[in-house]
Amino acid sequence: MSDAGDARGAARESQLVRAIGTWGLAASIVNVTVGGGIFRLPGSPDVSGRLGAAAPLAYLACAVVMGLVVLCIAQAGSRISLTGGPYAYVEATFGRYVGFLVGVLLWVIGATAIPGVAGLFADAAASLVPAIGTLGGRALFIGVIFAAVAWINVRGVKQGTWLNVVLTVAKLVPLALLLVGGLVAANGANLRWEHGVPAASDLARASVILVFAYAGVESALVPSGEVRDSARTVPRAVFLAMGIVTLLYVGLQVAAQGVLGPALPGSATPLADAAGRVFGAWGVVMISTGLMISAFGYLSGMMLAVPRALFAFARDGILPRQLAAVHPRFHTPWVAIVAQSTLCWVLAVLNSFETLAIIANVSAALVYIGCAAAAWKLSRGPTATNAEAFRIPGGALVPVLAILALLFLLSAVTVREWSVLVIVLVAASVLYFVATKKQDERKGPEGG
Repeated sequence: MSDAGDARGAARESQLVRAIGTWGLAASIVNVTVGGGIFRLPGSPDVSGRLGAAAPLAYLACAVVMGLVVLCIAQAGSRISLTGGPYAYVEATFGRYVGFLVGVLLWVIGATAIPGVAGLFADAAASLVPAIGTLGGRALFIGVIFAAVAWINVRGVKQGTWLNVVLTVAKLVPLALLLVGGLVAANGANLRWEHGVPAASDLARASVILVFAYAGVESALVPSGEVRDSARTVPRAVFLAMGIVTLLYVGLQVAAQGVLGPALPGSATPLADAAGRVFGAWGVVMISTGLMISAFGYLSGMMLAVPRALFAFARDGILPRQLAAVHPRFHTPWVAIVAQSTLCWVLAVLNSFETLAIIANVSAALVYIGCAAAAWKLSRGPTATNAEAFRIPGGALVPVLAILALLFLLSAVTVREWSVLVIVLVAASVLYFVATKKQDERKGPEGG
């Protein structure tokens, strides 16, 4: 980026009003973090099945890892004044190709998380309408959901602030009621650690699944230019939000374990099942409705953002140009939206939530490692001249700890799960180098 570009960026940055304080930023982090995953993850065989009543340890491990990661992202973001988040940080420190791979991984996160949450939506709906539980009913229901979300985004309809508030309350109130009611009704015998402290391998496997419930916390740091006294506000808000989210998650896990006991592992709707035992039939409706509202809000928001990656890759000549088509009336990337929706529908119908969550989590972990590496490299360079630049206490130690913690989680990923990402990254690399070669060839004659 040129000096003139940096100066213009700094001028625009100075025009922003720094009005977001610790509680405001913490609330934003909680809002984007608590999504659909927590409605399903307590019953995952890799969580309750492996750890049983000791499952809260995995939530605590995830909270520590994500806290380290977000601090790294905060430091990188305060030193690099480029739009793009993790992609921009990595590209600025390690070059265009590595930055491109991070961009691909960011797309993979969305392309697998979206169908994963859509599957949760279908499971919740099936608890109310059993016909949706069949293969045909599930495919049709998910297809209708994606068609609706695609139509909304093609038309360019945006969610208003009031709708976001309503959706947030609608998902948090049922969870809070279950948390209190479940803890009161919990059977102490279901909460005993029958096998003692879990093995490190089991803890790693459970944690790599649970990252799905914490992913997204970094997104709340995007408006860093509007945070008041970011050097103090960012770390305080991160730790406050991580504390609130972790207490909520641990409380729900304990409540579900205490109420369901041996019936928890493998449950497709663990929180709804627990609510059914605590509150009766209306409890199932309450939690299922909360999940569907939360999932629809997530799908709508993600489908607004993720197809733009396909659009950008097509615009840059890496994917077919047709994907960069813009609707003549609504001025939206309609082909990319339809293509993304179709892909997500197929993945949601043919794959389980756990499979999709693992792919999304591994992609996220690799992106986080890139951000931590960028923060480490930046911490060894010249100090940022911006007075608001955030500096991690301990300097380069936090990025190193973040990378080691992420590698620990990734040690639990199987060869089959790695193979999916390897194939995607190899294919993306081929497209990248072919596109780059064509661009160089076109520049050659023009330059001559």
